[in-house]
Amino acid sequence: MNLAAAGLGTAVGSGAAAALVCLVTPAKARTLVSGIGTMLAGAAGVAAGAAALAGQTAHAGFPWLLPLSGFWLELDRTGGLFTAVAGGAAIAAGLYGIGYARNGLRARTVQAVQPLFVVAMLLVPAAASVGTFLVCWELMAVTSLVLLLAEHRLRPAVASAGRWYAVMTHLGFVTVLIGLLWFAALAGGDSFAALRAASPPPAAASAIFLLVLAGFGSKAGIVPLHAWLPRAHPEAPSHVSALMSAAMVNLGAYGVLRVGFDLLGGGPRWWWVVVLALGAGSAGYGILQAVMASDLKRLLGYSTTENLGLVFAGIGAAGLLASAGDRVAAGLALAAALLHIVGHAAFKTLLFLAAGSVVHATGTGDLDALGGLRTRMPWTTGLFGLGALAASALPPGTAFVSEWLLLQALVHGLPAAGVVTAVAMPLTMAAVALTAGLAVATFVKAFGIGFLAKPRGAGAERAHESPAAMLVGMGIAAVACVVPALFPTLVLPAVGAAAGFGDPAARDLLTVRLNGAAGTVSPLLITGGLLGGALLVVATVRMLASSRARREARLWDCGGGPATARAEYTATSFAEPLQRVFDNVVRPETDVDVGHYDEARYLVRQVAYRREVPDRIERVLYRPVLAAFATWGRAGRRLATGSVHRYLGYGFSAVVLALIVLAVTR
Repeated sequence: MNLAAAGLGTAVGSGAAAALVCLVTPAKARTLVSGIGTMLAGAAGVAAGAAALAGQTAHAGFPWLLPLSGFWLELDRTGGLFTAVAGGAAIAAGLYGIGYARNGLRARTVQAVQPLFVVAMLLVPAAASVGTFLVCWELMAVTSLVLLLAEHRLRPAVASAGRWYAVMTHLGFVTVLIGLLWFAALAGGDSFAALRAASPPPAAASAIFLLVLAGFGSKAGIVPLHAWLPRAHPEAPSHVSALMSAAMVNLGAYGVLRVGFDLLGGGPRWWWVVVLALGAGSAGYGILQAVMASDLKRLLGYSTTENLGLVFAGIGAAGLLASAGDRVAAGLALAAALLHIVGHAAFKTLLFLAAGSVVHATGTGDLDALGGLRTRMPWTTGLFGLGALAASALPPGTAFVSEWLLLQALVHGLPAAGVVTAVAMPLTMAAVALTAGLAVATFVKAFGIGFLAKPRGAGAERAHESPAAMLVGMGIAAVACVVPALFPTLVLPAVGAAAGFGDPAARDLLTVRLNGAAGTVSPLLITGGLLGGALLVVATVRMLASSRARREARLWDCGGGPATARAEYTATSFAEPLQRVFDNVVRPETDVDVGHYDEARYLVRQVAYRREVPDRIERVLYRPVLAAFATWGRAGRRLATGSVHRYLGYGFSAVVLALIVLAVTR
């Protein structure tokens, strides 16, 4: 029996059945049906992906389903990895959503669309023709937009985020559409087999690659096409944010892999230099914006840009090294990128679900207004702390092994021939190192300011622990974080199979030993050493303290009395030193408004301080474009006066102009 085909069919069937049942189910049971359907689809997707990674290939064809091209599916090892990752995120998010659903989330449309969104994400990596891929891609975009807008009646910002996402994702879809249809026209067919066999002219191949890179980069949140991501995540329901950030954005990287490496066969070196530069720039810029952010989910949104930037850097390095003939280093780089996709899906699912738990309990995600959650939400605090450690690129974090593997690939790729490689590799290593350091600062801020110390707002003071379904959903994601962090060699064989360059490391449970390159690391032994050292320090301190008489006394406070929440660091003040270091990059805007008494101008009544760290790329790139469209819209309103005679004149002028053009050109 072909488990890959059976799993994919079960995922589609369970997702579609759950969507249909949600349309006729009462509101109280609708959330349960949608969550179970999402979990079943996710579990079937994991089974199908695992079978594909083991070597099975799923084939299915429905020539009657789509006009002209038909609907064709083929799940190979590369697609299997992305299918398994999306399915794993869906299991945790589906269970979490059962306890999280509230307000507009119980709406019939929202609950019916959720399993369909998961099905669409599972089908994209299995598409085997241009028509099938485009239909599944658009289904994924439309269903995710519906879920994003679930609470649009409650907050105006949801509608704004939805507009940004709709425009960005469909502009990206247009570029992918043009590129793939152009490719299919040159190949004489739209099946992926026909595209692989085609040999488009170099100029056309380069144009096709750049078009699809723009579209897929937009979906992945790569700078400068990231503007939708920090807007959408704070406004979407948290389990939807988890699905979008942990599963959907990965498919942008899948598209670049599928088209660049598989369908176009690699291409020239400069393609991958562009991908490498975009990835390194996105990683640095994304984490710099994250460390400045004070909204928890916005911070996680920028973190997604950073992590997908690292993935694109790995893909670009793999293409660059493969074009130079160094297949060992290229395999390491691509394995690092795919391993980071697996790890990022795990810890970003956990972090968004934990952030949703905070919002669910306090009503806010503003770090400046949180604090004190450790005693009120102990399980959420522990799980978020685990996710923060996993995202911090420190041992025993999940991102540590993948970023170490990426650095090993860049180091071993230095001897590769070419000046471009010799320049690109050290710069990328510097970007990865800077990103890792800023990631630590980002999640120290998120965890320390948001969960520890004293509560700084009314929402934090009345916080309560989340329902059991939400906690178990977070627990599933936490287990997914621990396994690749401590036992990466259990995941690396599957990652190597998906990369297509062979197994990057020897199969040793304790130690990662690179194949074909010098390099070893043992996350489990590092973790054991860290825990042992910490226990030794604690035991020594307790032993020394117990040998002396204990006396309780109030700490010296300079006469100011016990510290209050107003004396603690906020997220804004924590990031202020880093803001000063990167002042020329982030360009913060500050405003101090001093109010005086009318009777005496020398007496200050109040001081208002405002600080904003705007997204400079948006200011430079998007605002002029939006201003130009606004100007064009105002001009259009002047043309559309409601006069029928004027409209007839417009039509007559257009016909005359068309006739003149035809007369001149023919």
